[in-house]
Amino acid sequence: MHENELSSSFYAYLSRLRWIKRWGLKRNAHDENVMEHSWEVSVIAHTLALIKNRYYQGDVDANAVAAAALYHDITEVITGDLPTPIKYHSEAIRNAYKQIEAQAESELLNQLPSALREDFAVLIQHDKLPEEHAQLIKAADKISAYLKCQAELKAGNAEFVTAAAQLALTISESQQPEVLFFMKTFAPSCGLTLDGLMKTF
Repeated sequence: MHENELSSSFYAYLSRLRWIKRWGLKRNAHDENVMEHSWEVSVIAHTLALIKNRYYQGDVDANAVAAAALYHDITEVITGDLPTPIKYHSEAIRNAYKQIEAQAESELLNQLPSALREDFAVLIQHDKLPEEHAQLIKAADKISAYLKCQAELKAGNAEFVTAAAQLALTISESQQPEVLFFMKTFAPSCGLTLDGLMKTF
């Protein structure tokens, strides 16, 4: 290993994802950080890929989708979580944020030993992600956000009423059959209490 590759801060950066709070413009009954969100998106995206393969004649590498999903918000350790209403407020803001994101991707890749950068580039750099994988991860991200909204509503937090309705509409209009399958099969029980879940065994 080259002398300047004896030490890397890459995982030190990753470990700080637990301190990046999501939904920063809203009052939260239950705080959510980027690290836990990334895990949830990963397992949902993995399941979506498997549903696509088993039920809808897909041919997707579900493990590759899951791995990429784990890293889908990694740049927020540098940029922080920019709330969706701001991110998509205008084309100028959207384009500026994309440039910031791309720069953050490059900076994180440069934290890695050079021999690993190509392997991680397909996980970290959005423009290197296969389109089919990107669509599954984006859908999983929306489902995760929907489930978060439902949990907040159940806790009596009206801050999430509009976001929940918008996400429900977006998901219901999805052209991805695996998304609708997931919502029908898995989403309803996410609102159950532990006692309610135990009754499903």
